[in-house]
Amino acid sequence: MKKILFNLSLAVAVLLSACGVQEETPDEDPVEESNQNEDNEMDHTGMDHSSSGEVPEGLEEAESPVYEVGSKAIITEAHMPGMKDAETTVVGAYNTVVYIVSYTPTDGGERVEDHKWVIHEEIDEAGDEPFQPGDEVTLNASHMEGMEGATAEIESVEQTTVYMVDFTTENGEEVKNHKWVVESELSPIQ
Repeated sequence: MKKILFNLSLAVAVLLSACGVQEETPDEDPVEESNQNEDNEMDHTGMDHSSSGEVPEGLEEAESPVYEVGSKAIITEAHMPGMKDAETTVVGAYNTVVYIVSYTPTDGGERVEDHKWVIHEEIDEAGDEPFQPGDEVTLNASHMEGMEGATAEIESVEQTTVYMVDFTTENGEEVKNHKWVVESELSPIQ
C-alpha cells in the first residue's frame, strides 16, 4: 500500500509541477516592427529626442514666425510616442526647406520610411536650390541612431518655418531642443 501511495503522490507531484511551471518569456517590445504607433505615425525608436540646441551653419532665423521664441503652442503631430497634444515652448524658429526622407541607417538597422523632418542645411553638399522628390542625398543629421552619413531618398519638399521646441511627453520624459517641428504641426493654446 505504501508503494501505491508513494507512486500516486509522485505522479500527482509531477503532474502539478508540469502544469504550474511556465517558461518565462520577456515582455514583447511595445514598438511594432513597422515602427508605427496607434496614430499611424512613426515611433522613431532610437531617436535622440533632445539635442544640444546647436543649429547647422547657414540656417536663418525666422524674422516674423507665427510662433515666436518663448511662446507656447500645442504639438498636433506624433513624430514619437507621447508627443501629440503636448504643450511646447518654442526655443528656435528658422526659415528653410524641409524634407521627408527615407533611408537605411548606417548602423544596420531597418530602413526608415518617411522620416519627418530633415532640413536643407542637414544634407551634405546642399546648394542654394532645394532638392526634389526622388533625389538621393547624404544626411548630415543625427536625429536618430545611424542617420548621420546615411544615403536617403527625398520623399517630399516644403519651404516653411521650422521650430526647435521643448516639451514633456505624456509619460513625463522632458525633451529639450527637439529638432524639428513645422508650423503646420503646431496650434495655438486656447
